[in-house]
Amino acid sequence: MWFHGTPGARRQIAPSARASAHERGVRIICVERPGIGDSTPHIYDTVRDFADDMEILADALGIDRFGIAALSGGGPYALACAHELPERVVAAAILGGVAPSVGEDAATGGGTAMAPLLGPLVRHARHPLGALMRGTIKILEPLAEQVLDLFSSIMPPGDQRVFADKSIRMMFQDDIILGSRKQMQAMFLDAALFGRDWGFFLRDIRVPIHLFYGDSDTIVPLEHGEHLAERIPNSVLRVRAEEGHLGGLGATQEIFDAILGHWSEDDSPRLTLRPSGAVPSSGS
Repeated sequence: MWFHGTPGARRQIAPSARASAHERGVRIICVERPGIGDSTPHIYDTVRDFADDMEILADALGIDRFGIAALSGGGPYALACAHELPERVVAAAILGGVAPSVGEDAATGGGTAMAPLLGPLVRHARHPLGALMRGTIKILEPLAEQVLDLFSSIMPPGDQRVFADKSIRMMFQDDIILGSRKQMQAMFLDAALFGRDWGFFLRDIRVPIHLFYGDSDTIVPLEHGEHLAERIPNSVLRVRAEEGHLGGLGATQEIFDAILGHWSEDDSPRLTLRPSGAVPSSGS
């Protein structure tokens, strides 16, 4: 299962991940969160509640066991599923995922630092904010290339290298434009949830967790990865040298190896679901 970033939708899958999935006989299922693309807007009480929907989805698809890869804002939801569905989640890979911002598991710094303060406001203003974002994207659609150039110019060098790949640029452009055609509330619903208690403790996660973080990430700092690694018992932190927030998009092979390494012959082969959307780059 691939959980897209914030913002993002179901087409946020790195081309290298699609190719690797085909080569390995792996099936990638990208799940749009409520309020983006074709997913109905819904307000969860906590991040933890998302796992209930994932269990229903897996049941509907006839999937008993699966792996998860998640980029940035998809990270909290992946950890929630790992906590709530240990009998079904084989392993998870978190690519620059945010850490909790409140409670005993709270980390400092990063883009979610203001979430506890802004969360309630964003939650109540999600409809006008979503409409504004959707309208802005529609207006800027003819200038998509120039907007990406501008965005890339203010990103750290590591992320600029990622955006130098035309296929990656086109993937992000296609994902945001198509994902916002009907609605654009998901990123605000994410922000509201990240500023609340997640509904579980990191120390209680028993599923293997692989953490991929760039040491030059200015959006979700490496400290968040170190924080998660200290608190999640069965976790491994892989620091990506000189990479930013999107560096994980180039580490497809590492992510597949990490998750598939936990697969056993007892797991049904029809459930091979793995990373995508934002898969890492080179590093160590």
